[in-house]
Amino acid sequence: MGHKRIISLWMALVFLLGLWGCGGDDRAHIEEQGQTGEYDSLEELTQDQVPAASGAKDTSKKNKKDTKPKTVYQAPEFADSAFHEDQAEGDGDARIDISCVNEGYVAVSARSDKRLKFQVIKGDITYNYNIASDGTPSIFPIQSGDGTYQFRVMENTTDTKYAKKFATECTVTLADEFQPFLRPSDYVNYSEKSKCVKKAQELARESADVLEVVSGVFEYVCDTVTYDKKKAETVEKGYLPDPDETMKTGKGICFDYAALAAAMLRSQGIPTKMVFGNVSPDDLYHAWNMFYTEETGWVTVKYEVKGGDWNRLDLTFSANGTQLEFIGDGSNYSDVYYY
Repeated sequence: MGHKRIISLWMALVFLLGLWGCGGDDRAHIEEQGQTGEYDSLEELTQDQVPAASGAKDTSKKNKKDTKPKTVYQAPEFADSAFHEDQAEGDGDARIDISCVNEGYVAVSARSDKRLKFQVIKGDITYNYNIASDGTPSIFPIQSGDGTYQFRVMENTTDTKYAKKFATECTVTLADEFQPFLRPSDYVNYSEKSKCVKKAQELARESADVLEVVSGVFEYVCDTVTYDKKKAETVEKGYLPDPDETMKTGKGICFDYAALAAAMLRSQGIPTKMVFGNVSPDDLYHAWNMFYTEETGWVTVKYEVKGGDWNRLDLTFSANGTQLEFIGDGSNYSDVYYY
């Protein structure tokens, strides 16, 4: 798969179907959210086969272009995440594991006969998450950089009011800024055995570098997943995507597109954010991806990869086609939340 092929493919997709977006209920996941090189063909040059005269060189063999073996992208060791019961703080009903905050994530497990939420707070930035009430562990990113964080398990009291059940705080010094966006979480849920990871490994083996891996994932998702308008209209609050299920059904909303792409790229060691925010001119609430690379030169739709910076990747619009004003140069995207 080459850069030229990617460019022509995405530009051809732009006017196919018109804008579908994410649906008004697709923001349900933040209920009560606070602040928050294609190879050239190997031509074989031949000469007329002439019987070799005595002492003459044998010219019967074909002359070929000298070619170097293709380098293959080498993914780093799989970066996992987990709830460590033996290192968690709290009581039997609410336990918070902060043992891996410097690796970019926090884990929590709680039990209650009431609804529960989990808060990740740094300064005036608060992320509110729904968590299970049966003790099933949840994992969330430390997406606001280094600093002092508060983590709170909140229990529903009346209506939309919650009271603190257990809380702890710590100072976070990330191993590097990419750690939160290289690992599984409740929002980007996968494991080393996931089908989406196996597919990403397959694509990586066919790629020479990071950009070819991104291109391969981009092309795969655009080719195999279509937008589910009915799901967008009926999605319930608290919905979380399953990347393997999206692959299986071949359908999804923007949340599904972004989670699948993030799972595939993260599993191959490529830092990838899942971003929620607004897209003008219709102030559409939407989900997309941003990936990081120090390399340059890849262009998809209207976005050009910039070295040493985060680059926007919108699979929903690219896969289904949309009007150019919703794509633009990225200036019409307003980031709100990162996962």
